[in-house]
Amino acid sequence: MTSAEFPFSPPSHKHSRIPDDTVFYAIYPDSLTATTTADLQSLHLLILQTLSPFTAGYIWQHQPFTLSPSTPPNPSCPCSSPSLPHLHGHLRFGDNLDDEWFSVFLLFHISRHFPLLSVRLWDNDGEFLLIEAALHLPRWLNPDTSTHRVFLRNGDLHIVPKTRLPNPTLLDSLKFFIDSGSESKASEPVQRAVKNRISEYPERARINMQRVRVRVPVSVAMVLKHEPCLISLAVEGFYDRDIDTMKFAAKMERFLEKGSEGADELVVVTVTMSRAMYAQLVQQAFRAPKGYPVMPMRSEVEANKEAELGMKIACGLEMIYQQRKRDGAEGKGSTWEKFKQSLEDSGYFRGLLPGSNEYQKLIQNAEDYYRNTSLHSRASDLMSAPVRRIDEILALPHSVDDFKCQELPPSDDDSWLYNGDEELNSALMERQKEMELYDLKHKKKGKAKEDQDTGLSSGSNAGEFDPGDIAKTMQAFVQKLSSFEGAEAPEDRNKEVELDVDQFIRDVESIMKLPGDLVDNSDVEEGSSSDLDFDYSDESDMAESAEDNEGGEDTFMQTYSDAMHEELKGSTLKKSFARAKEQIPKKDEGTSNATEADIDEDFSPVDVDVNLVKSFLDSFSNQQGLPGPASNLLGLMGVQFPQDARKGK
Repeated sequence: MTSAEFPFSPPSHKHSRIPDDTVFYAIYPDSLTATTTADLQSLHLLILQTLSPFTAGYIWQHQPFTLSPSTPPNPSCPCSSPSLPHLHGHLRFGDNLDDEWFSVFLLFHISRHFPLLSVRLWDNDGEFLLIEAALHLPRWLNPDTSTHRVFLRNGDLHIVPKTRLPNPTLLDSLKFFIDSGSESKASEPVQRAVKNRISEYPERARINMQRVRVRVPVSVAMVLKHEPCLISLAVEGFYDRDIDTMKFAAKMERFLEKGSEGADELVVVTVTMSRAMYAQLVQQAFRAPKGYPVMPMRSEVEANKEAELGMKIACGLEMIYQQRKRDGAEGKGSTWEKFKQSLEDSGYFRGLLPGSNEYQKLIQNAEDYYRNTSLHSRASDLMSAPVRRIDEILALPHSVDDFKCQELPPSDDDSWLYNGDEELNSALMERQKEMELYDLKHKKKGKAKEDQDTGLSSGSNAGEFDPGDIAKTMQAFVQKLSSFEGAEAPEDRNKEVELDVDQFIRDVESIMKLPGDLVDNSDVEEGSSSDLDFDYSDESDMAESAEDNEGGEDTFMQTYSDAMHEELKGSTLKKSFARAKEQIPKKDEGTSNATEADIDEDFSPVDVDVNLVKSFLDSFSNQQGLPGPASNLLGLMGVQFPQDARKGK
């Protein structure tokens, strides 16, 4: 089931454009308004230390998993609760869904190790965790009722019950968890559906990394040696290239230093990237720009493949470097001055005078916090400000000799890129099995409900099925006077629409009248009608006219019937109807001289009810258990067809 089919979108985000490839998350401590900036900073450090074993060495597609403290007032906070102290962050995962689900695993891990926290997460599909468990959710839970209800606590998924909080605010739900958190724990099938999705992490995060040998210019090798995470920007620059950035790749001004020693020589290095990045590089054809170092011959398969991958990485790095430099989107990174200013804006120093003992103590705590968190935010700063760091690295002395005589491991196997059918089929089979179990469960519920309902076919089974019900129901359907809304089934319990016909006609007339034909209603005498001009003829005249026409209508119908019988006599239409044999005169009743031919020519009477039932049964049989007009129409009117006992024999 796709997200379009189950869009749990929080109303707070309906009118704002949420990126299609970004997941947002927020962490709320149970202390709520009593939490200070120092408390948030302490919590932030503890969480980062807890996540370090999982995130170390992981290459993110576009940006790493980060958290930032938010203390009120904070109008720039992307969450819907800038008035509550919390930690928040967002992660752009792009084409790599593994990044999104790895972040979900990390958030579950946080909630498990910090029991006094409530974690909320969403993306452009809204409450995407509910989409995974869509087949097991209570019926009342839908996109309109899921707002501020879905959280992670103690390593479990929690859904605030509707019976306890019909329309909860964020603060209402957070307080509910503090007082009655055990009541909101989601059912076991829901828990299992969501946790199965992240059950392979963190091992899957390690498997998702692809180590590849590539041949690149020495300048590119130098950058990736010092900052391996910049491979993400190199792949992004290559994969998202356009006509303007292609001009940068054609010149290669930054990474092919013209005239320098070894500028036209490629070196072999090992780079680590995600499988999604590897696929983005391999699956796109790209020709080396003019002036690029000579590539190995195609006969040297492995060397040529390494050089082609390296060429794409070098061009991508050149394009992203020049684009960031041209657009001036470098930013200042998270400097101490910028961080200190943010503390002052949030009221961290509480108006204390600089130089006082309390102020110095707060400054010392802030410096310690900045120093510790800067180690974890370094990758994020690099992704947002790569130009300055690249210039710093290339300013260092480097040469081709630095990368020679190195023993490098072979590239990881990439057969997964071409032989993913088994994994895909396994995932589809698992989803199919889940759908079949869901359908079976609801069929049992539906059958139990049918046994309790009253109606023409309630309580009946194949042995008690009465074909006469079809004819009776159809007659009732044909004879029923339906409203302007269309045909209505006899058992339709929809609320009738009350319509004031006189007022409706007056309104229509007022709309259809031309401006010059408007009539002043005050001039109309009471009891008269301004609706429509009907010609009310004398009833006696109408009766005489009816008597005069009655004989003529009978003559016309007889003539028409004879002509139709004569026309159809030679066709096979008569064989397609069942006859009312009990109405055919018998030979021993004075019709011994009548022949079968005479009877056929007279078109013995047709049993309308028998033909109706026969046609319905034939249509139902031809459906072969699939939805069709016969089952749909009679199902609407409360008639349940029996199962075909001959099926499978």
